[in-house]
Amino acid sequence: MRFTKMNGAGNDFIILNNLTEHLDHSVFPALARTLCHRHLSIGSDGLMVVDAPRQGGDYRMLFYNSDGSEGEMCGNGARCICRYGFENGLAGEEQTVESPSGVVTGRRIDRRNYRIRLTDPSVVRLDCPVEAAGKIWPCSYIELGTPGLPHAVVPLPGLSGMSMADLRDLGRELRWNPAFPKGANVNFYEITGPDRITELTYERGVEDFTYACGTGTGSVVLALTLAERVSGKEVAVSVPGGELYVSVGRDGETVRNLWLTGPTNIVCEGEVRDEELSI
Repeated sequence: MRFTKMNGAGNDFIILNNLTEHLDHSVFPALARTLCHRHLSIGSDGLMVVDAPRQGGDYRMLFYNSDGSEGEMCGNGARCICRYGFENGLAGEEQTVESPSGVVTGRRIDRRNYRIRLTDPSVVRLDCPVEAAGKIWPCSYIELGTPGLPHAVVPLPGLSGMSMADLRDLGRELRWNPAFPKGANVNFYEITGPDRITELTYERGVEDFTYACGTGTGSVVLALTLAERVSGKEVAVSVPGGELYVSVGRDGETVRNLWLTGPTNIVCEGEVRDEELSI
């Protein structure tokens, strides 16, 4: 079984091409749990599977978190899989990728940088305060795509100087907060300058902070654009794994386009030989 490992701004993934492997879909959760383990196997935030399209796209993208749960979509993963699709002859410099939450459009900027149009927001609640750790936290709640990928957007002044242990405890409590029936990816942010943001995401399914979260970054900029706190044009977002850029297209209060741009990195390619696998 061949694999490619990639990352987008530090958000890392194992990619399997099911157009050639022909694996039954029932094995993917177990594959994700085994292969994504950082100490016992290859290690990554998630598993992505390239599969045959069903709606006229170039191909279909399936995404599984490291705990084996199926994800609705992954922004940085989509940027990586667009590079994979281009370099493996599955699509051209512009491509359409089917995901469980909708069709994603991808564009090649240069060899390593890719731009994707994220799925449209299906839920936007800018004023959604949440109680956690004994206080009320200002929060916005956004779901991207249908079914929606849930994101809590939480302002946190002084974010870069805070204890990771304290942030992890707060992120975990908010992620499981009953205010979010589907659970939520928790995106802490701080505005650091005109159209500049620092962001840190506690990811559902990984159950920890990741180096980047593309849909989380898009949700933060979307919320701040609608609140008129950023311009919505190539807003720079600093995450632990690098820098991402988001542009928001609006028609009044309706979001028409949500673009995410950033780097990709092919880390390695090889053959899965993990002796703990039984599929």
